[in-house]
Amino acid sequence: MSDEANPFESLQSQIDDAAAHLDVGDDVIERLKHPERVLETNLTIERDDGDLERFKAFRSQFNGDRGPYKGGIRYHPGVSRDEVKALSGWMTYKTAIVDIPLGGGKGGIIVDPDDYSESELERLTRSFAKELRPMVGEDRDVPAPDVNTGQREMNWIKDTYETLENTSEPGVVTGKALDSGGSEGRVDATGRSTVIAAREAFDYLDKDLEGATVAVQGYGNAGWIAARLIDEMGATVVAASDSSGGIYNPDGFDPVAAKDHKNETGSVVGFEGGEEEITNDDVLTLDVDLLIPAALENAIDADLAEAVEADVISEAANGPLTPAADEVLEDKDVFVIPDILANAGGVTVSYFEWVQNRQRFYWSEQRVNEELEGIIVDAFDALVESYEEHDLENPRTAAYVVAVQRVADAFEEAGSWP
Repeated sequence: MSDEANPFESLQSQIDDAAAHLDVGDDVIERLKHPERVLETNLTIERDDGDLERFKAFRSQFNGDRGPYKGGIRYHPGVSRDEVKALSGWMTYKTAIVDIPLGGGKGGIIVDPDDYSESELERLTRSFAKELRPMVGEDRDVPAPDVNTGQREMNWIKDTYETLENTSEPGVVTGKALDSGGSEGRVDATGRSTVIAAREAFDYLDKDLEGATVAVQGYGNAGWIAARLIDEMGATVVAASDSSGGIYNPDGFDPVAAKDHKNETGSVVGFEGGEEEITNDDVLTLDVDLLIPAALENAIDADLAEAVEADVISEAANGPLTPAADEVLEDKDVFVIPDILANAGGVTVSYFEWVQNRQRFYWSEQRVNEELEGIIVDAFDALVESYEEHDLENPRTAAYVVAVQRVADAFEEAGSWP
């Protein structure tokens, strides 16, 4: 990639694009482009061999005008201050576009979890939870899983917080295991919203999803579940990739069998249902009806966008397109369903989990999926209404017009005081 965009600058550019179509003061927009606070902390733990090691960690609380800060914690060597600021901002507008009463936050630790034992990761997680303790709580800031974290880490954070606070507060985090207060349907939620949004886009564009060809870049949780669900809707998954490479079969393959192969070998590469091995960039530029980028930020830059041949893109990942790539795809009439809507299933079902934790009353998976379906469909309808009413250049700006207006309204209705 030739233009490794700064994710925080990308977020601010997206807000500016939306602000041009809103009757909101420049002073308010300026406030909505920056986090309210960012924690930067150094964590020191003892390794299994007795040596000490230091890790840098962050938590950005971007905006709480519409409710408690909400957002995941990722463990990755590429974590940076600007990245968590951007992700916390995207989360703010993600909760706003789906109209759930939460704000936006994000956290991360600069670490490659593959280099550490489970006991070392537990000590690291609990150390971070101790630092987060004054900031988090079910009415203040509610962390969740993200890249390289999951139920295990959330259970550790919950236990650390509850032990130190001498309380029972399952809603302090979401994405927990079911026995620890998690929600049915949470594991599938991001992939499910990605394909619901894609289905709605195909319907809006008068395209037939039955038999449509699909490529999925990134075959982690969101990517493979999106592949499975879109296959169940009648589409044909022809390509998939992970960090080791990709596979392609023009006649399609079984996405579940591909996942089983990845579980056994560590990669989709070598799966017998994929006739041809291809690169990640090849997956992104195949001539398909639907492309689902489900890996990390900046997967498609302007140069790569020139080669993209998909008709519709549904962003399962956060920030997979650079702003320059957006401009190229806009000129090519590619319909991009933005991340803040497409992958909002994760935070939406996290909201459901938080509600269930507060009520101590838990829902069936059927109810979770039905509630999620309604919220994503309503959000897509709001996007389309904005897209058409303002005669906007792309769906991303339409989504931000809706989301920024909602956050600005909440701030202005509350008033400002010293």
